[in-house]
Amino acid sequence: MHFTSEQRLDDGVLEREFTLGAIPGTLWTPGSAPAPLVLMAHNNGLPKAEPRLVARARYTAARGYAVATIDAVGCGDRPRSAADEQARADLRRTMRAGEPVEDILESIVGPLVENAVPEWQATLDALLELPEIGGPVGYSGGWTALGVRLAVVEPRIAAAGFFAGGYVPRAQREEARHITIPLLFLLQWDDEGNPRQRALDLFDAFGSKEKTLHANPGGHTGTPWFELEDGCRFLDRHLK
Repeated sequence: MHFTSEQRLDDGVLEREFTLGAIPGTLWTPGSAPAPLVLMAHNNGLPKAEPRLVARARYTAARGYAVATIDAVGCGDRPRSAADEQARADLRRTMRAGEPVEDILESIVGPLVENAVPEWQATLDALLELPEIGGPVGYSGGWTALGVRLAVVEPRIAAAGFFAGGYVPRAQREEARHITIPLLFLLQWDDEGNPRQRALDLFDAFGSKEKTLHANPGGHTGTPWFELEDGCRFLDRHLK
């Protein structure tokens, strides 16, 4: 892991950009150390510089957590293949035509998850070697499909918070039954891009004995700020 830049923010959080091979990422750490680690990913691989993700990361770090995110293959500044571009163009065209998009989303999100999981695990390995990070590890973010897979295959993750705003492929919907860690699941009741019943069915499928659903009115980007505060209290219970 190679740190390429750093800046101390007004809230005392240290923000550092890093690379791990071809993987670009950002790490936010509080003044106190060692700190528990939260892996934070945005919806279906949107860039790590997405303002909503950055705001959540900075807030969470100021609450005493180390927070890390990386760009998925084909996202942010990472190059996209011709196949990636064609799949996204097909999705936009299908959505404009008002036609079903599930098969196209499967073809996009499924490979994204498969490619992202090993990179997140390699990043986790490197982060846990840093003296300022002490574990345990949590997951928080809108990329629920990635979080489901990581929660199944990565025993170091002790708790997870999911935003139910992204498409979850069939494979991860089946894997949800094998998750047993504590979960916090956030649902926007009127999310125009995520059918409510599909999100409710996913929540029902989780195998965790401790799982909590918070539902709020409004569209995809309308999650109330207080849910971030509640999310940190959830992390406090399970990571501190």
